[in-house]
Amino acid sequence: MSRIGKKPVAIPSGVTATIDNGTLTVKGPKGTLSMGLVDEVVYKLEGDEISVQPANDSRRSRDFWGMQRTLVSNLVEGVTEGYTKVLEISGVGYRAQAQGKKLKLQLGFSHDVDLDVPEGIEVKTPDQTTVEISGIDKQSVGQFAAEIRRWRKPEPYKGKGIKYRGEYIFRKEGKKK
Repeated sequence: MSRIGKKPVAIPSGVTATIDNGTLTVKGPKGTLSMGLVDEVVYKLEGDEISVQPANDSRRSRDFWGMQRTLVSNLVEGVTEGYTKVLEISGVGYRAQAQGKKLKLQLGFSHDVDLDVPEGIEVKTPDQTTVEISGIDKQSVGQFAAEIRRWRKPEPYKGKGIKYRGEYIFRKEGKKK
């Protein structure tokens, strides 16, 4: 049995959830999110909780159980608190600047990297070496952060590049003379 799947997802006050035509829609103070429901799992809206149970005793149904409960929990958390990823840029001359719906990165290339910020995501640059990405959809926030990081991953010798806040970069020893 799934330990995660057994727990119901609590719906805080100010948040409404509805299940219609195979879609779960959650509305909260930060916005609205929806998710398509799978047939292998049964979703029940009971008062101020959403419970997720496997539809039958098949292996596939049990596999989906915990994951679907976590996705429902992510929807509720997204519309109440939202998600934030913070990237730190280190390297001589490396910097970032948010300009409306664009993010301009200078990463040691012969050209600047201009990225369009996706809909529903907000990007802030409190200083030139920090990028804060926030939004209500956990998947899209994480995906955009990964796309930014892809331009210059941290290298193991000097640690230059773009890393997540709190990420540890294993540093290698240089050549010995």
